[in-house]
Amino acid sequence: MTATSGRRVLLAAPRGYCAGVDRAVIAVEKALEQYGAPVYVRHEIVHNKYVVQTLEKKGAVFVERTEEVPPGNIVMFSAHGVAPVVHEEAARGRLATIDATCPLVTKVHKEAVRFAKEDYDILLIGHEGHEEVIGTSGEAPEHIQLVDGPGDVAKVEVRDPSRVVWLSQTTLSVDETMETVDALQEKFPQLISPPSDDICYATQNRQLAVKQMGADADLVIVVGSRNSSNSKRLVEVAKLAGAAQAYLVDFADEIDEAWLEGVGTVGVTSGASVPEVLVEQVLEWLAGRGFEDVEIVKAAEESIIFSLPKELRRDLREEASTLAAERGGSGTPEA
Repeated sequence: MTATSGRRVLLAAPRGYCAGVDRAVIAVEKALEQYGAPVYVRHEIVHNKYVVQTLEKKGAVFVERTEEVPPGNIVMFSAHGVAPVVHEEAARGRLATIDATCPLVTKVHKEAVRFAKEDYDILLIGHEGHEEVIGTSGEAPEHIQLVDGPGDVAKVEVRDPSRVVWLSQTTLSVDETMETVDALQEKFPQLISPPSDDICYATQNRQLAVKQMGADADLVIVVGSRNSSNSKRLVEVAKLAGAAQAYLVDFADEIDEAWLEGVGTVGVTSGASVPEVLVEQVLEWLAGRGFEDVEIVKAAEESIIFSLPKELRRDLREEASTLAAERGGSGTPEA
């Protein structure tokens, strides 16, 4: 297909915010509204540059380590989840906490705890260094070993091949994960699968939409940040589905006009931590260059909503002050 044959955009649906991200972002906004600034957030609440910058302007303070939060303050844990040791750090630091971990990540944590109690070796499929992997591994470090793709399978060793289970990071490529699982099952025929699929529904649905449009698109633009695992996977899925080009951009002004040379059909989607305003800006950018015809490629309906963290129903400022006072702090949260 060439540019002269008619320019169009294939717009993936679903795209953008998943229920877990929506819950986490609203949780930060509600905490700022209820308790006032600052509200500290351990690590980026979600992996999106625009979201983090927007929340910072409202008074959120993002830190990498719990120890960076002054005693007597509120700290929120990101949607990616944290290990039990982080909760212990917060208690030692005299901090009130809000846990915004995605419920689907919490499910994987609970699976890890249960299988560890039953003395299984747990093979966690995921990417080394990702916050979600660090959090899940921390639930049972003596039982969990990371398997970072099919190439890692050869080096996996277990105590008892009849007591092995696999779990996975929720934001992986479905196809790559199953390729890893197949390799593990070949090595460990009695490998047990988790009770339900660990890869989240939103990740799967966004990948499915990209697969459906990838073969028809000359170029796929994925809106998302470079530290977003699920956004990067969408680029990979687009290429595997047949797109000649696929790129990841945070903002419309990062699109290179050279990408459009000879292109008739552009696919557009966004990662699960991306607000719709950024997609709208990309569509406006493309419309200004002749790509005004937009067709929706619908892969699934999504209606899941998660309730906000229960901690938002308490007076956490008072709780934080009490914690600081009881444990020798000043009792006055720092602004």
